[in-house]
Amino acid sequence: MKNHCSENHEQQTTSWDHPKMTQLFQSMGLFLLLSIMDLMELSIAQSVFDQHKLTHNGQLLEIPSIINCLCTIYHELQQVHPDLVNVPLCVDLCLNWLLKVYDSDRSGKVQVLSMKIGLFSLSKGPLKDKYKYLFAEVAGAAGVCNQRQLALLLHNSIQIPHQLGEAAAFGGSNMEPSVRSCFQNVGRNDVIELQQFVDWMHLEPQSMVWLPVLHRVVAAETAKHQAKCNICKECPMVGFRYRSLKHFNYNVCQMCFFSGRISKDHHLSYPMVEYCTPTTSGEDVRDFTKVLKNKFRSKKYFTKHPRLGYLPVQTILEEEHLET
Repeated sequence: MKNHCSENHEQQTTSWDHPKMTQLFQSMGLFLLLSIMDLMELSIAQSVFDQHKLTHNGQLLEIPSIINCLCTIYHELQQVHPDLVNVPLCVDLCLNWLLKVYDSDRSGKVQVLSMKIGLFSLSKGPLKDKYKYLFAEVAGAAGVCNQRQLALLLHNSIQIPHQLGEAAAFGGSNMEPSVRSCFQNVGRNDVIELQQFVDWMHLEPQSMVWLPVLHRVVAAETAKHQAKCNICKECPMVGFRYRSLKHFNYNVCQMCFFSGRISKDHHLSYPMVEYCTPTTSGEDVRDFTKVLKNKFRSKKYFTKHPRLGYLPVQTILEEEHLET
């Protein structure tokens, strides 16, 4: 097998690692980081931030200060999970990730708000609680958030998929359309309250849909569904389950769904519902009712009326700017 050698003449360095192998190790590091971050409760992160007096969100933290904060976090986690947490490794991985996401200029500094949003986003906790923590970081003293503050929250959040090269899939880096979507949803243009923000987030706006998707991916990792895939016949299905809302008792496993496999009596335009955990009796009844309704609708109807699983944002250019 031929070795791969690449040279950087500006930095006068030589790398013997194949780019694909480097990318693989980076992906493995991110996966390990996510698995470790899932051990950290939101309340632990908040208490550590308070302990280090990180109350000024506009403050720039240098690397030693970031390391001190991360060491406190992972030492606390090690007390609870001694067999799972290697403090030096965890600190190194998390520091590297924070710098990649929030220090694109390689200044060696990360804003306090950026670090908080990054760690809160990957921490363990219910989505609703996570939305509350994120909102609280940008809200004013009155507990409300204006357009500029919401844009700041969304901008810091979108940097996470942006670092993976996926920003375009979530509406790009322009936050104006998302801010407009939120304020139009509540019918006002000055400020929004916490519950209004949470309600908007539950609609899964395009710029933030990656966060609930990440939660569903984690929940689906060990989920078992007592149903058979109508394509590959896997039973029980592990991971995501996709149930047809056009045909009774028609299910697709995650492998067949993501590879686009279909059967002759089911089309890609037909509506389906995704489950990351086993269904409840209430969900079964709800889906049964929807199937009855869709039985009288043709393939042409579903082609003309596609439904998105998220709230799209319009990425048109505007002359009006966010209020300052």
